[in-house]
Amino acid sequence: MTQPDLKVQIGSMEFKNPVLAASGTFGYGREFSQIVDLDLLGGIVVKGLSLRPRAGASPPRIVETHCGMLNAIGLANMGSEAFLKEILPWLQTLNTAVIVNVYGHNIEEYGAVAAALKGVKGISAIEVNISCPNVESGGMAFGTDPDLSARVTERVLKNSDKPVIVKLSPNVTDIRVVAKAVEKAGAHALSLINTLTGMAIDTDRRVPRLAGTFGGLSGPAIRPVALYMVYQVVKAVQIPVIGIGGIMGYRDALEFLIAGAGAVQVGTSNFVDPKTTLNIIEGLKGYCLEKGIARIDEIIGSLKIL
Repeated sequence: MTQPDLKVQIGSMEFKNPVLAASGTFGYGREFSQIVDLDLLGGIVVKGLSLRPRAGASPPRIVETHCGMLNAIGLANMGSEAFLKEILPWLQTLNTAVIVNVYGHNIEEYGAVAAALKGVKGISAIEVNISCPNVESGGMAFGTDPDLSARVTERVLKNSDKPVIVKLSPNVTDIRVVAKAVEKAGAHALSLINTLTGMAIDTDRRVPRLAGTFGGLSGPAIRPVALYMVYQVVKAVQIPVIGIGGIMGYRDALEFLIAGAGAVQVGTSNFVDPKTTLNIIEGLKGYCLEKGIARIDEIIGSLKIL
């Protein structure tokens, strides 16, 4: 049998395969370039970008947990100006999709970052992180409020000339409500889920193990939750969905694809094995060959409810 076709379509975007490296776990891509052939990936989502540089949170910022990890990095990054000068020219040499994850602490900041990327070549899409605290609303995350989520989406769309993917927070009562709100606001696609809020305590010192007290839980511990939320959202919206959450191998990725995700992002597993993304791509090829599947999109949304 000939090699299976792994190409997938997410709105107007075509990826050579459905495996993307998730934001915050792959740096700007360059950090992995000596280990991973980046041109083999479906795409890279670079670490969260703000308008101005951010030093991030004080250490300790990462704590290993059972089946996962907690992080409170504080969205450290170099800012949009330095990114465009120092990183983007290198990213433009890659033969893979580059998605820029953006965030702000008020609606104007989101719009300003999007505007800074407008007209810039070499960027396939913008992913909007709405799990950030809104400083104008007492620190409540944008993504927990459907109206705020929609307003952020509208502002980014107004200031952008690229496809806009909105990354949803799982820390809500019903993620479908937020998904529908940002879809109505014009989002081209959704990615989910971001991390679940959690904490860990040093029982000897009786203090939090993270300097910021709490952080985002990721890794295989959250995969069943992520899979369920992806399944729910796929049924609730008409726009494409990208699945994220504890994907460690190709069978994990298959679960999300079968549930209806058009692509997946691999995050925490990059810290465990930097070649996880490549291993998943090869695993998907092998699965398709074994099952006689010519195109990976035959799998997407193929779940049978018993």
